[in-house]
Amino acid sequence: MSNATLSPLPSADHEVAARLREALLAASFTADGLLDLLGAPAYAALARSETVPALRATRGDTPLETLVRLFLLQQPVPYARVEGVLPVHACVAGGWLTRVGDAGGDLAATVDVRPYGGPDGEDWFIVSDLGCAVGGAGGIGSRDEGVVLGVGGASTTLAGITVRTPVASALDLGTGSGIQALHASRHATRVTATDLNPRALHITALTLALSGAPAADLREGSLFEPVRDDESYDLIVSNPPFVISPGARLTYRDGGMGGDDLCRSLVQGAGERLNEGGFAQFLANWQHVEGEDWQDRIRSWVPRGCDAWIVQREVQDVTQYAELWLRDAGDHRGDPAEYQARYDAWLDEFEARKVKAVGFGWITLRRTSAAEPVITAEEWPHPVEQPLGDTVRAHFERLDYLRAHDDAALLAGHFRLAGEIVQEQVGLPGAEDPEHVVLRQHRGMRRATKVDTVGAGFAGVCDGTLSAGRILDAIAQLVGEDPVLLRDRTPAQIRLLVEQGFLEPAPR
Repeated sequence: MSNATLSPLPSADHEVAARLREALLAASFTADGLLDLLGAPAYAALARSETVPALRATRGDTPLETLVRLFLLQQPVPYARVEGVLPVHACVAGGWLTRVGDAGGDLAATVDVRPYGGPDGEDWFIVSDLGCAVGGAGGIGSRDEGVVLGVGGASTTLAGITVRTPVASALDLGTGSGIQALHASRHATRVTATDLNPRALHITALTLALSGAPAADLREGSLFEPVRDDESYDLIVSNPPFVISPGARLTYRDGGMGGDDLCRSLVQGAGERLNEGGFAQFLANWQHVEGEDWQDRIRSWVPRGCDAWIVQREVQDVTQYAELWLRDAGDHRGDPAEYQARYDAWLDEFEARKVKAVGFGWITLRRTSAAEPVITAEEWPHPVEQPLGDTVRAHFERLDYLRAHDDAALLAGHFRLAGEIVQEQVGLPGAEDPEHVVLRQHRGMRRATKVDTVGAGFAGVCDGTLSAGRILDAIAQLVGEDPVLLRDRTPAQIRLLVEQGFLEPAPR
């Protein structure tokens, strides 16, 4: 792939990046500063690659308005205005700015620089190619295959679900503009970032330098190719080019393998690169094939020696899917005949593979020495509360607990109700007893689960004081039921409530 038609990139010189960062912060060119200047509607419009509201909000000549027009809106700005805001000579020499216009009296940015707020209030900056701050929007990818996109919804989703515990080593596969590597730099001693596109590696270096983050070990290559055989990691993350397409037209989204083979290869290859207890977390697409259960398909991808949690967030039929990605590339605004031919090619590919729909979701692996790893595959299209990293980590901790406790040990254990759980009683108006009881989480995955009256009563009194068996004995006496029978039939319900995070083992 050639990047010959793309504009030259700035130097990754740390001294220049540090001076530029200092100037940006001094002018409040931050996520909070942008929100204050533009207002919520114009700020949200920018995330959709709509610039008119922001152009209207930056018609003044303050330093912040100058920077927004320069780096976010890609407007030429008079030299004299920029000179009072940025170290112009260093920025031009370092390639961040270039002279434009007949007399060179205006300056223009060579890359898109977007403020990004870190999880603990850090002021970060994501660098991407001009006009590419939002993933794929506006069909930028149709103009050149080698462009590097900024932060889109997929990027923030993956960053939000990633487990953020301190680790020695992290690997970001297909780093793009470096957003996952940037997040990993907060809690990993060593960060390795790979990409097939050398331009992406350079832009990742710019993102890290401009954000004041430590440099990463940048390596060119596809998937695990740049990783040595003797290397393993505590965390692997990837927002790969997962789009299932009839070709490898756009590097940032099309993996170049048939069907969902790229996602399968990524998941299967992660197991042997993970240290014990390490996590691998991916976004992925997978095919729904005629006569095949999608859960069985993804379960078959999970490498030996790994627990897995697979969550399908969305399913689209093949026509919806093709249209989504044709619009993403801007093909709907081009030649109608060419659009139709590309649409046909997509449907031909799906028909040949007997694909009826495509699923999108998250896959989390955790390396385990357990004799029987647990693979959970579920569909959860409902709203969740990001960030979910702690929720993901807790899910696997509960797996360990349940695996180590048989029913007798479960009844001897102590539990407490998780935070922000509410009980809903469902039934006809005026009825004496509810038809069923629902427990609902207001945090994390925001699950809801039906329980019987024993399950609801049990959960309601779990405060860590009494063992599960003692609580069941009290309930049996209250409802006039044989305590032995109640002890026999209730552990399965307790196990489910623990697995789904409604109940937590109480420390003793």
